[in-house]
Amino acid sequence: MLLIHSPPPPKFGSNPPGTGAQMQPSAPGRPWGLAPVLFLLLAALHTAAAQKNGINIYSLSVDSKVSSRFAHTVVTSRVVNRASVMQEATFQVELPKRAFITNFSIVDRSLAWLAEARHPHPGPCTESCIQVIGGVTYPGNIKEKAAAQEQYSAAVARGESAGLVKASGRKTEQFQVSVSVAPAAKVTFELVYEELLKRCLGAYELLLKVQPQQLVKHLQMDIHIFEPQGISFLETESTFMTNELADALTVSQNKTKAHIQFKPTLSQQMSPGQQDTVLDGNFIVRYDVHRTISGGSIQIESGYFVHYFAPEGLPTIPKNVIFVIDKSGSMSGRKIEQTQEALIKILDDLSPNDQFNLVSFSGEAAQWKPLLVPASAENVNQARSYAASIQTQGGTNINDAVLLAARLLDSANQKELLPEGSASLIILLTDGDPTMGETNPARIQKNVKEAIDGQYSLFCLGFGFDVSLAFLEKLALDNGGLTRRIYEDSDSTLQLQDFYQEVANPLLTVVTFEYPSNAVEEVSRDNFRLLFKGSEIVVAGKLRDQSPEVLSAKVRGQLRMQNITFQTESSVAEQENEFQNPKYIFHSFMERLWAYLTIQQLLEQMISASNAEKQALETRALNLSLHYSFVTPLTSMVVTKPEGKEWSEVAEKPVETKNKHKNFYLGGPLSRFRTAGDRRSRITAGPSGKTPSDLGRAGPQGPLNPPHPYPLMAGKSRLPDMLLAPSILDQVFLGVDLRAEDAPQARVPAVASDPITRRIWERKASGSSTDLSQSAKTASPPGQLPASLRPGPLLVLVSQPALPTLGTSAAVPAGIQAPAVILMLPRQSVDRLCVDIKHSQGPMKLLSDPDQGVEVTAQYETEKARFSWIEVTFKNPQLQVRAIPEHVVVTRNRRNSAYKWKETLFSVIPGVKLTMDKAGLLLLSSPDRVTIGLLPWDGPGEGLRLLLRDTHRFSSRVGGTLGQFYQDVLWGPPATADDSKRMLRVQGLEYSATRLLKLDYQEGSPGTEISCWSVEL
Repeated sequence: MLLIHSPPPPKFGSNPPGTGAQMQPSAPGRPWGLAPVLFLLLAALHTAAAQKNGINIYSLSVDSKVSSRFAHTVVTSRVVNRASVMQEATFQVELPKRAFITNFSIVDRSLAWLAEARHPHPGPCTESCIQVIGGVTYPGNIKEKAAAQEQYSAAVARGESAGLVKASGRKTEQFQVSVSVAPAAKVTFELVYEELLKRCLGAYELLLKVQPQQLVKHLQMDIHIFEPQGISFLETESTFMTNELADALTVSQNKTKAHIQFKPTLSQQMSPGQQDTVLDGNFIVRYDVHRTISGGSIQIESGYFVHYFAPEGLPTIPKNVIFVIDKSGSMSGRKIEQTQEALIKILDDLSPNDQFNLVSFSGEAAQWKPLLVPASAENVNQARSYAASIQTQGGTNINDAVLLAARLLDSANQKELLPEGSASLIILLTDGDPTMGETNPARIQKNVKEAIDGQYSLFCLGFGFDVSLAFLEKLALDNGGLTRRIYEDSDSTLQLQDFYQEVANPLLTVVTFEYPSNAVEEVSRDNFRLLFKGSEIVVAGKLRDQSPEVLSAKVRGQLRMQNITFQTESSVAEQENEFQNPKYIFHSFMERLWAYLTIQQLLEQMISASNAEKQALETRALNLSLHYSFVTPLTSMVVTKPEGKEWSEVAEKPVETKNKHKNFYLGGPLSRFRTAGDRRSRITAGPSGKTPSDLGRAGPQGPLNPPHPYPLMAGKSRLPDMLLAPSILDQVFLGVDLRAEDAPQARVPAVASDPITRRIWERKASGSSTDLSQSAKTASPPGQLPASLRPGPLLVLVSQPALPTLGTSAAVPAGIQAPAVILMLPRQSVDRLCVDIKHSQGPMKLLSDPDQGVEVTAQYETEKARFSWIEVTFKNPQLQVRAIPEHVVVTRNRRNSAYKWKETLFSVIPGVKLTMDKAGLLLLSSPDRVTIGLLPWDGPGEGLRLLLRDTHRFSSRVGGTLGQFYQDVLWGPPATADDSKRMLRVQGLEYSATRLLKLDYQEGSPGTEISCWSVEL
């Protein structure tokens, strides 16, 4: 059987979910952390093309139907084994974390039947894959987890376990299954999942992963959207799209419907000069619907209703906010720097009507001011200075810090200093569990709940993976807030800012929904503490058999100075008729939407419920999960085994665990580790092929001494997220990069060596270290791993000559630099002007064209002769693009998206197209605007560079430091004594121009030598 299930939310202080008892130590002399590294490296050294495996994906389709925000996605992959022997095919899909799997099936369409469950051929199929019997479909059935687990455990006890794993990244979970396919056999995989799209910062987002890992003859993705309220805007974004692939993307839209289709040919999928596919990344659709200042939209289908409430035009309520910042020793370094950067930006965004204060804590908690203060310019500047001066040291006293914040709000409330109708928020940021003061999580939760007493909302941010998100989640839910993980990465500052933007603008407090009791029943949650700008409240329920022809509703809430009541109604017959078009909906989708929403809310309520209440909530959530075939933390999906055959797999819906980097052993024997290694050496019969980034349990606890103890390594990487001590492994790995693909540049190695003692130390997430070399029982010659750490006779040493560094050229004469900016000047006697900036104080307005609705500002560092940042702002659409040497940040609708240089990007926003190629050239273009380019130039005179194309589109009102040169420029004749010098006059100013040799950076490094008239500003 195939078992797919999800663990319940973890309890703080208990073992990670799904690991059973405490994780067993590895066999003597086999440390968990290091041995897999060599094993995985060997996999990476095999670089055979995917097709050599013999498994060919001949068809891959993704069909997603979004009806009234509810998405139903079907992923279908068809593979054939073109080899003469049995081969293993892997189906791997990354799906959104909020999605519930509803079905998975495997269909063998071949004429061949396999006689044995375990074939005699060496290699292709091991105990970690399924034997598929031809000509039969194996559908999934939902069972209660305990019953399904009993079946699975019995199979594991017989040694019949396989490796189906689901892992979580920031926004996705991974589903994977491997099967053995007979020669010439065809197998079809089909996975179905559903989710309710959540409105965040004014948009709904549908995320799809496209990672086939090989060229696919028939590849198609269709997204159908139907929104009765009308689609107000629609945009797409892709991290793999190129200009060639753009021809395969079509988007059609009318008032209420949209269809996005992506159907690339084989030649379009092919990377230039290679046989690999370029399809590897995210495809995102964002949209919103029309709305007014009303009671929202009630939609009805098949006897169920959903009520969407997000009125437009409401004024923002003033807020009283206290930021509680962890400054313990573990926050030192980049964490506190990013926190300070974000906090300073957040302080700048406070409204003058807001009040605020700061609490910083380590072993003790201290407030910045004795009382909350208004967000005046003077107070904000003082707070910025305080935030920038925070120093890290000591332990973590969460209890005292949050209680201090509550007392500050209580004091202001008692002194009547809180504006009437304002919203009070506490925002806690911490990176670790409590270590000082009160350290018992349950008592901290009790203390905080009593102190807040339902008056304020507490929002918790967990920075990194050394903090229990389960602890913070209960802390927040007990007090009307929510919890968010902040991932340690280059964009942590943006993550913090984005979270704040979600809660920065409260619109209503104490929101309640009322419906006629004779019209509806089984209504989901109908009361909410706060409504924020850019979000949406969703209520769903069932119509009674004898319900009225018109369903009415009242929504009550509190504005700043008054109560407000919204009324709305909806005709049952008209609404039922609205959803009759089968192309854009699936059967009884609103009933499933209601069930999905109710289960999600019940699971959330279980976190903060008492033991007496929890059982009733769990029973109802379980019954709904079983009835509607949802894989939730309470259920498992079982795929029935072929008659007389035995196989089983287990997968979990991951939950946020305390430590992402822990290794988990999958129950049952693992004779091979096939989920890591170079992506090109693997076959993935589905749209995903990356190494899992966060693993939960994949079965019951394994044996004490597993036969092949290779734990799955967490982290989105080709190899485990660790660096090996160069003193030991330099001669083995010969420069192979063992770092995670997305690892930050400055990182403490997980494994290091002492150059004197030559001991190998493993750094734990908690900060402690373990001497791994003590586990080695025999001494090893210098430069070699201890025998206990070597994987056996499979070690292969590869030596290659050093390759030239990309982007450099010995042909470039020394001393020739790229100018700060090259301006193309159409319709002028001089068509190109090189500009060097020698004098700059503060931000510069480089370009401003009100007719084009675009402005470019920048900060130039004269001592380093480079731009520290360049910012492009569009008025319509409202869009800001900020480039710094590390990455690019795109801000739209208060949402920040960070993109690293030289990562492919293709984003189509109404009015602007953003593209970035592998060279790092970012172009902002539209049919009637000047094209603006940004580039991380790494040639001589390195730094950010600005490019301008289609400059004939500038209007006569263009201005700015550079924009002035697109007005009427008068060039004087070359000087008599020196024809390499001349004068130019523009807008009454005279500049001296000199003809010099410069590097043209516009086509990327190493650049082209040009002769250019140059001016200094």
